[in-house]
Amino acid sequence: MMNFGTATIETISDLDPFALPIDLLFPDRAVESLEPHRQALAPHHVDFDNGQILLGVHSHLLRIGGRTILIDTCIGEHKPRPRRPDWHQRASTRYLERLARAGLRPEDIDIVMCTHLHTDHVGWNTKLVDGRWVPTFPNARYLIGRTEFAHWQAEEEASPGVHNHGCFSDSVMPVIEAGLAELVNDGFEIATGLSLMALPGHTPGQLGLCMCHGSRKAFFCADAVHSPVQVFHPDWVSRFCSDPATAITTRQDLFDRVAGTGDLLIPAHLRHFSAMRIEAMNAGYVPGFVQ
Repeated sequence: MMNFGTATIETISDLDPFALPIDLLFPDRAVESLEPHRQALAPHHVDFDNGQILLGVHSHLLRIGGRTILIDTCIGEHKPRPRRPDWHQRASTRYLERLARAGLRPEDIDIVMCTHLHTDHVGWNTKLVDGRWVPTFPNARYLIGRTEFAHWQAEEEASPGVHNHGCFSDSVMPVIEAGLAELVNDGFEIATGLSLMALPGHTPGQLGLCMCHGSRKAFFCADAVHSPVQVFHPDWVSRFCSDPATAITTRQDLFDRVAGTGDLLIPAHLRHFSAMRIEAMNAGYVPGFVQ
C-alpha cells in the first residue's frame, strides 16, 4: 500500500507477469538496444535473456475522501478470448480474494473508472451468473469516457463481436444496460482534487486520473506509458496504439509535465513498484521507482 496525503493506493493483481516478446509489444525494436538501461529495467520490467517485456495486469484501488475507487478491472474470468490463450476462459484467478484481503467486497466499490475499453482493462466489470453477464460491482458508478465509448460502439455496430476480443458485448454493454455507467469527458471532477484528463493516442478516448494533495500530484496514466522502457525511449509505440503519433505526443507531454517535480506517474501495467518519478537527464529521462 502507498500513502499519498490522506489517500491510499493499493494494487489488486489479476495476471503477473504478463510477458510479451519485445517485438510484439514494440514492433521493430530489439532488446539489445535496452542494454544501457539493464540496471533499471531488470529483472522486473525486461527479461533480457528471453527478449520479453514484463507487464502486470492489475487494478489500482484508491481510497480517498470516504470513496473507494477501482481504476480498471483487468481481464476477468470465463470470458471467451480464443486469440489470447492466457486470457481465454480463465477461472480461479483469486482476483476477488485479493480484493477481499484489502478489506473489500465487490459491493463496497463506489466508483469503477474505466481508463479505456481494451479487453485487459474491463474484464472484471462483469461476472457470469446463471449464464448472464452482470456487473461485478453492483453499487458502483462506472465512469467511461464519452469519446471512448462512442468509438467502440461504432466498431461494434460495424462488426459485432469481432473487434477487441469481443469485450464490448460481455464487459461493457451489461454495465450500460444495468444503468450503472456514466459517460464523462476530459476535466470531469470526481471530487475536489480528483479530476479526469485526456490521454489520447493509445485509444481515441483514453482518460487518466489526476490526484492533487497540496502541491503534490499523482497521475494514473493508464496505457499512455506501458513500460518504464518508454521513459528511456518515449518514441517507442506499442503495437496496440490506435494513433502512434498522438501516443508519442501524449507521453512526451506527461514526462515534460512531471520531470523534476517529484510528482508521481502510475502506469496501468507497472510491475513490482507502485509508481515512478521522472527526472530529466542528458536530453532524455530516467525513472525513479517508488515502492
